[in-house]
Amino acid sequence: MIEALLAGFVLSFSLILAIGSQNAFVLRQGLRREHVLPVVAVCAVSDALLIAAGVAGFGTIAKAMPWFAEAMRWLGVAFLLTYGALRFRAAFQGGEALRPAEDRRAPLRQVLMTCLLLTWANPHVYLDTVVLLGSISAQHAPHGLAFAMGAAAASATFFASLGFGARLLAPLFAQARAWVVLEVVVGLTMWLIAAGLATG
Repeated sequence: MIEALLAGFVLSFSLILAIGSQNAFVLRQGLRREHVLPVVAVCAVSDALLIAAGVAGFGTIAKAMPWFAEAMRWLGVAFLLTYGALRFRAAFQGGEALRPAEDRRAPLRQVLMTCLLLTWANPHVYLDTVVLLGSISAQHAPHGLAFAMGAAAASATFFASLGFGARLLAPLFAQARAWVVLEVVVGLTMWLIAAGLATG
């Protein structure tokens, strides 16, 4: 059982470590110190639900419905292109409006909706958590639950570290120029992921 737990943790952590739209969003919120705990919680809980679905056998259902994967792919492309464009616009407006100490904070509802869309409208999330982790968990039967718990723990650990650890970079991002660069990097990340989805 311990072996299955560790295997789930290591595999999940290695999958989530790559830079992606969700990670970039969590990093940005952490740097702004804006609704970090709710964002981390949404990401961790969403991953736990998807991992549980995969281990429970949803990966087989997803493979049987190719139209679902295709629909999610193009929905993800549209959303990532839009969100990337918003980040470029923010960078064009200048760094002053992006200072983390600024009083004007985005409403919690708006931040959570963006976080949910970046999580649930991303086909890669389903491929990684539902299909891949779900299929590999079968190799650890009858300890699938331990595997899922390890994978979910890795996700929660990563997002908490990313969101709350981002404040260590606060001195760098006290400069308006750094925020402009971050917005450009996030925007490019979103568009590159969208291009990968569209051509994949």
